[in-house]
Amino acid sequence: MQKRKNSFLKILLVLSIIFFYMPILFMMIFSFNSTKSLTHFTGFSLKWYEAMIKNHSMMESLYITIIIAILATLIATMMGTITAIGLSQSGKKIRRFISIIDDFPLMNPDIVTAIGFMLLFITLNISKGFITLLLAHIAFCVPYVILSVMPKVKSLDPNLADAAMDLGASPARAIFQVIVPQIMPGIISGALIAFTMSFDDFIISYFVTGRGIKNLSIMVYTMSKRVNPSVNAINTVIVLLITAVLIIVNIRPMIKEKRMNQSKDLVIKKRWPTYLGSFVIASALIISLFGINSVSKKPFSGQTLHIYMPGEYISEDVITEFEKTTGAKVVMDNFESNEQMYIKVANGESYDLLIPSDYMIQRCIQENLLMKIDRSKLDDTFNVLNPSILDLSFDRKNQYSIPYFWGSVGICYDKRKVSLDDLEKQGFNIFLNTKYKGQIYLYDSERDSFMMALKALGYSMNTTSKKELNEAYNWLVKSVKTMSPEIVTDEIIDNMAHARKALGLVYSGDAAYIMGQNKNMGFYLPKSGTNIWTDSMCIPKNARNVNLAYEFMNYITEEQTAIKNSEYVGYTSPNKEAALQLSQGTFKGNNAYIPRENYKNDEVFQYNEKTRKEIANLWSGVKISASNN
Repeated sequence: MQKRKNSFLKILLVLSIIFFYMPILFMMIFSFNSTKSLTHFTGFSLKWYEAMIKNHSMMESLYITIIIAILATLIATMMGTITAIGLSQSGKKIRRFISIIDDFPLMNPDIVTAIGFMLLFITLNISKGFITLLLAHIAFCVPYVILSVMPKVKSLDPNLADAAMDLGASPARAIFQVIVPQIMPGIISGALIAFTMSFDDFIISYFVTGRGIKNLSIMVYTMSKRVNPSVNAINTVIVLLITAVLIIVNIRPMIKEKRMNQSKDLVIKKRWPTYLGSFVIASALIISLFGINSVSKKPFSGQTLHIYMPGEYISEDVITEFEKTTGAKVVMDNFESNEQMYIKVANGESYDLLIPSDYMIQRCIQENLLMKIDRSKLDDTFNVLNPSILDLSFDRKNQYSIPYFWGSVGICYDKRKVSLDDLEKQGFNIFLNTKYKGQIYLYDSERDSFMMALKALGYSMNTTSKKELNEAYNWLVKSVKTMSPEIVTDEIIDNMAHARKALGLVYSGDAAYIMGQNKNMGFYLPKSGTNIWTDSMCIPKNARNVNLAYEFMNYITEEQTAIKNSEYVGYTSPNKEAALQLSQGTFKGNNAYIPRENYKNDEVFQYNEKTRKEIANLWSGVKISASNN
């Protein structure tokens, strides 16, 4: 019986290890995948490690993570240790009060702490960036150090410090030469916890940073919005580094024991290169992060361009080339939604260039948040752009914006499962065809989902009629109740590329990538019309480096730059020659790359705050219906 019990426990232990470590192994394997797929291994390649090294934003985020973690750990460990020692000599009431205060950050949800820090920095008018990130990390690390050191301090003989001072030691010497060595295991434990918490933190960091300062968790979160195996590569590097550190920590006692048998001079000689090497490595990290200002004759040398745009929406090579050409530094902040972008800009956060969507540009124009475009500072920009996406309703005569990418929203389908005849007859109503029950994806976006429903019903996607919006709501509820759809976001890209379902509502650029990965996939734009969207560059009124923003606009719309950028991202370039070349080259035969132009039933979204709120509320009801189904 005992043997069976032991065997069962061993099996349980093995299964637990597999459960915890299989995702890490899976990630490491797919970091060597030759394609972007995160589910199908197609061949060995180091391309994603090369991409990781070339991606200076990713490497900078790694440096920031390491530096913040080291500084926060050192400062928090000193503060926590001194506090713990001080509390041991304090009165009962003070100890109890400080202990309660110390427990608050540990008990509070991270989101509460994060918002608290954010409001504090805003109230004190402290510009968010490296300093605020460091201060927040120190603040939430200190309680963990105190919690680790306090038990060791309590276990000490209370007369130890007094005995040391009776023998002639000063209070400081008594602390550092008598108390600290006795509680060193607790200090090391607290430091390790603090380092881990700082290195791993996302939620608090996300709310307290700004001006392009990102730690690795924020960078990975931003990049995970689209398929980017470079994330696997950098995470694999971190896992290997941590493994190496753990191995060193475990073999260090053996090395130390060996050294104890050697002479003191020899030990010092052997340690000196280690200290020197550590100093050199630390210096290299700091220099590579912040750089050394050198004399340069480049036109914008020493200047910084702050851009606020969606994540994974520009080629890293394009940024690098712009920095080499101009001598400027590009700091990129990413937003998850246009609404998030609006909140930051409306609250006065300063950026030099914004890249929002059409309807949000319209809102910003209405609220006087944008600067008018000075065409005298642009080269031949407007002459190289596709006229189909100029002078649109959200910005007549392009007084405030210049197109960055454009596209449509349509149906991505598996040619082997879905007949083109069904698509042509039903359009978006195919999402109600029970023949495809359990075989559809809906996109988790109220705007796009209601666009689909309204177009399926023959209405304008910009309708303000409550009756028509309610009909669209009922259409969507019917779809989620009868079709058993999966409501997804960007994971639809990889899923459709592997044909896991027959149909999905997809952006044209994502469809272009899907079709490039799987020749069995197609893209269809219903005859009832769809959304033709434009994401554009605009300059906010509080921009600090306007001339550099214009330089970037000129650069990004040049033909060769536009080709590189569009080929990397997958969305249609506004440069008509660049788009034409790609449609005949990289995206040849891919009908998703170039959206249809000047089609009478296609529309551009118009901003209407009242309707937006109504649609958001109705979409919440649709998702509740889906979860209850």
